[in-house]
Amino acid sequence: MYSTRLQVICDPEFSEILMAEVAEAGFDTFIETEKGFEAYVEGGQFDQPSLDLIQDKYKHVNPLLFFQDRIEKKNWNEEWEKNVEPIIVDDKCLIRAAFHKIEKKYLYEIIITPKMSFGTGHHQTTHLMISQQMKMDHLNKRVMDAGCGTAILSIMASKLGANKVEAFDIDEWSVENGQENATNNNCANIHIQLGKINEVKLTGKFDIILANINKNILLAEMKAYASFLTSGGQLLLSGFYVQDIEDLLREAAQYGLQEVVHADRESWATLLLQMK
Repeated sequence: MYSTRLQVICDPEFSEILMAEVAEAGFDTFIETEKGFEAYVEGGQFDQPSLDLIQDKYKHVNPLLFFQDRIEKKNWNEEWEKNVEPIIVDDKCLIRAAFHKIEKKYLYEIIITPKMSFGTGHHQTTHLMISQQMKMDHLNKRVMDAGCGTAILSIMASKLGANKVEAFDIDEWSVENGQENATNNNCANIHIQLGKINEVKLTGKFDIILANINKNILLAEMKAYASFLTSGGQLLLSGFYVQDIEDLLREAAQYGLQEVVHADRESWATLLLQMK
């Protein structure tokens, strides 16, 4: 079996934006390089027309080069271990792999081994979500994690005192990996299901809903999020750019959701909403 490799040469500051775009075209594993990044997908299971549109969209960016080829399937965990570094959020939360040796103690520590799942803390949106979560009251709250990936946000919610966390993702890898990560972080109150919000079994209301996905899905599922929120409940969103905030606010207002605060990091944004 082979993997399709996409080698992208670009300014490192532009890598995060491009990785998110390429992920939407079907690539699911990323390794940063000195000149940009490499993206991989099993076989040829990606959307070539979408990839062509991305290249056309950013053709004005310089430097920017795309190279595509096929290689033998790799051990992604081994490749990841060669490149990953610990992440520290607001000098309070350490996100690391099990093999990292850290001497300094932090208020919160999350151990993540992502395998094929998204959400290690390295992407700006995950960093933004973790940062905002640490400012929110999770104590004894019922939390939903929509599109949980590695379950990093679920784990953060549990460590912040959440009573119960219901998570789900459309990717089987994420469900398996998310549960492993929850177990490795001693978070027994996290339950992960396979499917979309309208497919999984969810009962009752939630005090907090976390959704780090992308703009289009957030817009499409805004009504569903609102329907699951308690009065005064909070919806924390990311996975979009600063210029997308107004579109999300317009959609949210239709369902009684109002802005509490927003933040940004290198063009990416997070938005905290509250139900009236």
